[in-house]
Amino acid sequence: MPSLPKSPFGRRAARSRGADPRAPEREAPRVEIVEAPGLRWINIERPRQIDRAWLEERFEFHPLDYEDVFSRNQRPKVDEYDDYLFCVLHFPRYDKAVSRLNAAELDLFVGPDFLITLPNEPLQPVEYLFERCRTNEELRESHFSKGPGYLLYKIVDDCVDASFPMLRKIGLKLERIEEDIFEGREDEIVRDISNAKQEIINFRKVIRPQRAAFSDLERNKQRYIADDLDIYFDDIVDASERIWDMLENFKEVVEALEDTNESAIAHRSNEVFRVLTAFSVIFLPLTLIASIWGMNVKVPGESDATAFYIVLGFLVVVLGGLLALFRRRGWL
Repeated sequence: MPSLPKSPFGRRAARSRGADPRAPEREAPRVEIVEAPGLRWINIERPRQIDRAWLEERFEFHPLDYEDVFSRNQRPKVDEYDDYLFCVLHFPRYDKAVSRLNAAELDLFVGPDFLITLPNEPLQPVEYLFERCRTNEELRESHFSKGPGYLLYKIVDDCVDASFPMLRKIGLKLERIEEDIFEGREDEIVRDISNAKQEIINFRKVIRPQRAAFSDLERNKQRYIADDLDIYFDDIVDASERIWDMLENFKEVVEALEDTNESAIAHRSNEVFRVLTAFSVIFLPLTLIASIWGMNVKVPGESDATAFYIVLGFLVVVLGGLLALFRRRGWL
């Protein structure tokens, strides 16, 4: 199993930069560090190959773990080694550029005196917690003094909690769709229903494989967290199950709304077809009678000037009778 050498860092939290601003610009590692006695938090957002080289110089992680960090579509998992834990977690993230919900991957290395976070996309909960730990000494001491396991819990818990505002927005969107259906806007909300279904499907794709990873994390945390803090990781699992239950409920609701909307559209179409059919039936005998009297042959009363008005009156009587009949039957 891999071993961890001592990492040559300074005592202060710092970001790796080029040494001489007058020297030719070189690509430098984007490494952020916050540390307190006994624990160091290293954050590398959107890691690149130069960041990988920086890590390989200081940590002897398994090569496959490095490959997982830089590979795409890695499933959530927790790998346990003699000297560290390697975690791959996914969290929902709304991408404003494409106006859709996607998965953001967060890779973590957890050891006895360090925690490394490598988000492949900006994760606001990670950025916010890191900045607070960097600027707030009291908060940093509070979180870091409890060990890497507690800091891991805080990071994961904040990322999990960030899902609930997204779920509330989806819930409000479904409520608006329901109101629009019963206000007669069936055609207008077809796209809204499709967008809501897409968000729920994408959310489920993120959360479903994550549940097993959280269970593994709960089982493999003992070396890095005190026994009296076990309940914190249980809380993460419970929160994940609540999220999944909400998604299951949303899935059922949006499918019911889609069926209801389709039924409303079909009912309205049937109403239109019923009216059109009724008028077709009404005008059918009128057309037949007019066609008979309009044939280019001798018909009775052709030479009588009053015959036209008699036929016209008969057509009006038939029209009125059929209209009255259809209205009494509720077909018009």
